Amino acid sequence: MDVKPKRKIVTENGDTGEDLVLATLISNGDDVGPLVRHAFEMGRPESLLHQLKNVVKKKETEIEELCKTHYEEFILAVDELRGVLVDAEELKCDLSSDNFRLQEVGSVLLIKLEELLESYAIKKNVTEAVKMSKNCVMVLELCVKCNSHVSDGRFYPALKTIDLIEKNYLEKIPVKALRMVIEQRIPVIKSHIEKRVCSKFNEWLVHIRSSAKDIGQTAIGHAASVRQRDEEMLERQRKAEEQNVMGLEEFSFNLEVEEVDEESVLKIDLTPLYRAYHIHNCLGIPEQFRDYYYKNRMLQLNSDLQISSVQPFVESYQTFLAQIAGFFIVEDRVLRTAGGLLLAEQVEIMWETALAKMISVLDEQFSHMDSTTHLLLVKDYVTLLGSTLRQYGYEVGPLLEALDNCRDKYHKLLLEECREQIVNVLAHDSYEQMVLKKDSDYETNVLLFNLQNSDIMPAFPYVAPFSSMVPDSCRIVRSFIKGSVDYLSHGVYANFYDVVKKYTDKLLIDVLNEILLNTIQSSNIGVSQAMQIAANISVLERACDFFVRNAAQLCGIPVRSVERTQACLTAKVVLKTSRDAAYLALLNLVNNKLDEYMALTENIKWTSEEIAENGNDYINEVIVYLDTIMSTAQQILPLDSLYKIGCGALEHISNSIVSAFLSDSVKRFSPAAVIGINTDLKMLENFAEERFHGMGLSEVYKEGSFRGCLIEARQLINLLSSSQPENFMNPVIRERNYNALDYKKVSTVCEKFKDAPDGIFGSLATRNTKQSAKKKSMDMLKKRLKDFN
Repeated sequence: MDVKPKRKIVTENGDTGEDLVLATLISNGDDVGPLVRHAFEMGRPESLLHQLKNVVKKKETEIEELCKTHYEEFILAVDELRGVLVDAEELKCDLSSDNFRLQEVGSVLLIKLEELLESYAIKKNVTEAVKMSKNCVMVLELCVKCNSHVSDGRFYPALKTIDLIEKNYLEKIPVKALRMVIEQRIPVIKSHIEKRVCSKFNEWLVHIRSSAKDIGQTAIGHAASVRQRDEEMLERQRKAEEQNVMGLEEFSFNLEVEEVDEESVLKIDLTPLYRAYHIHNCLGIPEQFRDYYYKNRMLQLNSDLQISSVQPFVESYQTFLAQIAGFFIVEDRVLRTAGGLLLAEQVEIMWETALAKMISVLDEQFSHMDSTTHLLLVKDYVTLLGSTLRQYGYEVGPLLEALDNCRDKYHKLLLEECREQIVNVLAHDSYEQMVLKKDSDYETNVLLFNLQNSDIMPAFPYVAPFSSMVPDSCRIVRSFIKGSVDYLSHGVYANFYDVVKKYTDKLLIDVLNEILLNTIQSSNIGVSQAMQIAANISVLERACDFFVRNAAQLCGIPVRSVERTQACLTAKVVLKTSRDAAYLALLNLVNNKLDEYMALTENIKWTSEEIAENGNDYINEVIVYLDTIMSTAQQILPLDSLYKIGCGALEHISNSIVSAFLSDSVKRFSPAAVIGINTDLKMLENFAEERFHGMGLSEVYKEGSFRGCLIEARQLINLLSSSQPENFMNPVIRERNYNALDYKKVSTVCEKFKDAPDGIFGSLATRNTKQSAKKKSMDMLKKRLKDFN
């Protein structure tokens, strides 16, 4: 089948639709780029080219038609254009002639203009040169000024000048060589200033370290003056309060406080430090200076904390502690006034370092000290150091605690010193009553320690009931209390009264009481010594109240508060026990002496029929001795002690009389011997009764008497003298008349009571039935006692 070729559709004037579209786009001035791009993308550029040729032909046809239509008008326009061309030529000739004349006139002006511009250029260059010269001159003047400041040591103005050059002039210096020289010299000058300032600062470091001791001593001396003034104020206040309490007078107490500017007293020159820190701030390196300052001060502190190995500590401790005090006073001033040079944490680190070292040094040195004086001196200075530095905000509690840890050693040494003193006092004591010849002696030995029995001043010479060891011992105890208070005051505890009491008790119990007991128990003590020691102990008991009041006064406690609480020392009870031991020792000595006199009973003629109407010889010796003892005791011993001594001695005599009947040396005794012993006993009873009433004991001991101490001997003699001795076995009669007698003793004595066949008893028995009845009763008693035993 044949395919017929397609025929193109031709529109009017032979144009296709695509040609019309393209012609429309071109006439409208639209972009035909997309259409061209589309033709190439579709692969049909020949079709597009053909369309463009059609459009060109169409336009050419339109132009030809337009020219044919306006041909005449075009000819007229060309003619007019040629006329215009002629006019233009004429105008050109006129312009050429005018230009020539203008060129002739303007050439002169151009020459003048060029000369003027050249003058302006010269002027500008000269102005710039002058300005540059002025800048250079000003910079050089600042450099000269800076050099002058550096030479004169005025570093801050020099740095300000350098800063001015750097900020305002350095970049504007027109001369490169000059600018380079100045740029190179500025770091050199700053380095030089820094070295000069550091040199001055190092000199100040040396100076301030050498001045620290004087600063510390001045501050500590001021603290000591304040402490002394405060103590004087408190003492006056205490006395005033006591006078008010006693109602002596109305007293108004005003506390005067003297304001002292301590900074005016302490001469601390920190100017070099301030200057150095300020200069380093200006140099922009303050942190570097802060580190430098802190490290150097730490080195100085570590050096100051080394104690001298050349001098003993007791000779160098003031210098050691004053140096430390001065160091931290300076650091406190630096912290407060140097504007951030030193941090509070750094000061705290330095203080903790110093505190640890001081505590270590004190512990070590105190362990080697064996003198309370040295310990107290060091302690006082350390507490003054603490008081001084506490005012500057330093924590001194651990330092005071270190002192408190050594208080036992101090008091141990103080006790040993007091022990030596008391032993020496007792060794040189005469054990005789003190004779005070004038009122001053009475005040210093009696009134001072409240040892008086009455508030009335006695007549002189006054014989005291105690020996010299009492006031001497009181002085030692008082000095001990003073030493204890001195050590404990200004320490950790504000109220240390109980601690002082504890150590005072220790002195009185472990030292004084122990020495007294050793003296009492020694073998070389006599009756008079034992009696005087007993009297002394009794007085020392009363002195304990004075010691309590004295401790309270020294501790700053009102005496009335102590009296109100009735505080007392444990030593008072212990001394009372020792006093009883002294009485026991005295009784033993008295009884030993009485035994010597009672041994004379062996000289009694126990079997003699002769009656000693005036008593036996021994009883006179016994009564004389007892009278001497009781008279002496009455002068120095209190009534209760006197009563104990009298009762003890008389009981011993009573026992000795009974023992005489029981003695193996007495095989038998006669009624005459009983009558003689009865006479002795009556003499003794009369003496006892007289002494009991004469010494005022009857007013105190109304239910007792010395006579009652002879009850056993009296009942035995009454039994032996009784007409019916067998009544002893009657319970009622025995309880009423013979309750002090022992069965065995009575049995033994009665066995010895026998009549001699050739003696007076035998003759009486034959002549007198009464005697015979007594003998029968005695025999009955003997028999019943044998049965009872």
